[in-house]
Amino acid sequence: MNRIDRIWMPLAALAAVATADNPIVQTYYTPDPAPMVWNDTVFVYTGHDEDVTVDNFFTMSNWRVYSSTDMVNWTDRGSPLSYKTFSWSGGKAWAAQCIPRNGKFYWYVTAGLSGGSQPSIGVAVSDNPTGPFKDPINKPLVKNSWDDIDPTVFIDTDGQAYLYWGNPKLYYVKLNSDMVSYTGGIQQVPMTTASFGVRTGDAARATTYEEGPWFFKRKSLYYMGYAAGPLPEPMGYSTSTGPTGPWTYRGQIMSGANTGSFTNHSGIVEFKNKAYFFYHTGKLPGGGGYKRSTAVEEFSFNADGTIPTIAMTTKGPNPADSLDPYRRVEGETMAFSSGLKTQATSQSGLYVSSIGNNDYIKLRSVDFNPTGAKSFSASVATGTAGGSIELRLDTQTGKLIGTLPVAGTGGATTWKTLTTSVTGATGVHDLFLVFKGSGTDMFNLDHWSFEPVVSSLDIGAGRSVSDPRRVDVHDMRGNLLRKGVDRETALDGLGQGVYFAGHEKAFVAER
Repeated sequence: MNRIDRIWMPLAALAAVATADNPIVQTYYTPDPAPMVWNDTVFVYTGHDEDVTVDNFFTMSNWRVYSSTDMVNWTDRGSPLSYKTFSWSGGKAWAAQCIPRNGKFYWYVTAGLSGGSQPSIGVAVSDNPTGPFKDPINKPLVKNSWDDIDPTVFIDTDGQAYLYWGNPKLYYVKLNSDMVSYTGGIQQVPMTTASFGVRTGDAARATTYEEGPWFFKRKSLYYMGYAAGPLPEPMGYSTSTGPTGPWTYRGQIMSGANTGSFTNHSGIVEFKNKAYFFYHTGKLPGGGGYKRSTAVEEFSFNADGTIPTIAMTTKGPNPADSLDPYRRVEGETMAFSSGLKTQATSQSGLYVSSIGNNDYIKLRSVDFNPTGAKSFSASVATGTAGGSIELRLDTQTGKLIGTLPVAGTGGATTWKTLTTSVTGATGVHDLFLVFKGSGTDMFNLDHWSFEPVVSSLDIGAGRSVSDPRRVDVHDMRGNLLRKGVDRETALDGLGQGVYFAGHEKAFVAER
């Protein structure tokens, strides 16, 4: 894989952003967020603004996926889809949204037609939220006009699915149950000021609606969020008692001022009884109107169902859960980072690359439990002299709980698991992996985990004396999960992590 030039920041800037968690991804520019909740996980599907902008315009060739179970630590799931997936497309991997139905995942995208620049809407399908995705119809789903960008999709409680899109007009179709075709013609939404507000300063556009619709339902009310005008785009919304309108303008959700980007694109989901507003900014170093990045804020709906005005912050939401350091944690899981990239190979999968001196990964709300950790292990690879990983609590220069030396492993993707002792890691803390050494590609990081002090658990007592084939199963915190179960099937159905089955330590890999 070609190496992408790293983003350099002054040391003073590093100190300034160490406490920030917005934007949520720092390894790539990630515009046009589209969140989706699936199986207690939030997936956010984004675009990808390339590091090098061509012709002073949107330079976008693929889409990316990130996931989180706590809304602060985000795992890079790679780029499972590009415009090249679509035989009919020649570029323009613009805004998109994914939705699950009947065990499959349907990703509706904006892509430019081959041999021209007109955008169209395509659909890709997968059995997994992170792909691989393929084009099931080998043609655009919608090829209507130059307005065909920014699809948003929603399945109502009666099973009817709707696809909306458009700039500067708003259109929709009723999707068939196969999700890759529609019945009836394309419908254009009446663009009235009562529905979408009054725009000033542009005689050609009477309403505030600009682009980037986001369609969802909460209780009995339908919502249409969108990027509004004039530029820089604020975020507005309208509501309706029916899925196709009529719509009533409700006002502005977020100001367009000081976002660092002349465009915006939003998505709203509810997760673990809280509401979250996703949007993009140009606030990363080197960012701007053509290098945008996903951010998120927590909010509460008003009692009448309206959405309050939401302020853009660098802090982002509070953790919705804690991170368990005693399971395998992918290196590309981050609350914030500096100086790093991720890349993938077919043999190694995703890993953290471009690691240089003083680069770091921040993890939020890491629960070491009262007993604490005794060691740290990491899967690393390097064809150079390597470096080290300092483990620090709460800040980049906080309490040092351990240092892992990383020496040559024989190659940049020749992986070895190295271990070091740890002291003083108890309770809940932010964790910083601070990289030390020389050069800009010291080593690569695949995954890591801590091992706990399990002094309160007598592992040897886990096996039944009367029948050695039956064992008790504990997690790494010493919690009893299963008692007196057959050894051969003791771990069946358990999620990814490290467990004790009797006196034996076992690792359950991600399936």
